[in-house]
Amino acid sequence: MKQLILKYKHGWILSYFFIYLAWFFALEKSVTTDYHPVYIWLDDYIPFNEWFVIPYYLWFFYIFATIAFFFFTSKEEFYKVTGFLFIGMTICLIIYTVWPNGQNLRPELSTLGRDNIFIRILKNLYATDTSTNVCPSIHVFNSIGAHIAIHKSPSLKKYKWLQAGSFVLMISICLSTMFLKQHSAVDAIAAIVLSAVMYFLIYVLAGNKAKASNKSKQENAYANL
Repeated sequence: MKQLILKYKHGWILSYFFIYLAWFFALEKSVTTDYHPVYIWLDDYIPFNEWFVIPYYLWFFYIFATIAFFFFTSKEEFYKVTGFLFIGMTICLIIYTVWPNGQNLRPELSTLGRDNIFIRILKNLYATDTSTNVCPSIHVFNSIGAHIAIHKSPSLKKYKWLQAGSFVLMISICLSTMFLKQHSAVDAIAAIVLSAVMYFLIYVLAGNKAKASNKSKQENAYANL
């Protein structure tokens, strides 16, 4: 048991979820009507489509599976993906706190003139998930972060089908946030910008420092021979 704990002690970082959930739900309760509406003209050209509820909910499996895979297979990659996601999510929460925002894009589902299982699922989503705290979109940001982790993983690069599937799922999830009117295109764009910043910090800047450190250790080892 002790060996198992020592082997997976890097799981301590997952305790962040308790902080995130407490902070997020506090914002959900406090930000209700007094917020900055997020909107861009592009939103008017994105049609509502309830079928996108499928990739929208696949997001939960996608993020969980990605984090779980690296937790059990690579401590280094695990720290990278969680660092990317958790730092970015914290930045989102800070933005929601200092700049309360929301959107007014959701259609009245009862007026659509159709009813199906996806509409009913979406009714529940609308009822439980407020239309506030939307910019940047954490759904979009986390999807991009998960795909980057999969794409950059040395052990997963050889699985072309997995790389392609991850990319398609990422794009589908990002689109779903707008086709379900859960987010404005502004939210998605902001998430993409944040993803670019986090990619530079985690995979470029920190990655270069790690390579330089390893190179220095190797040179010192050779020098001591």
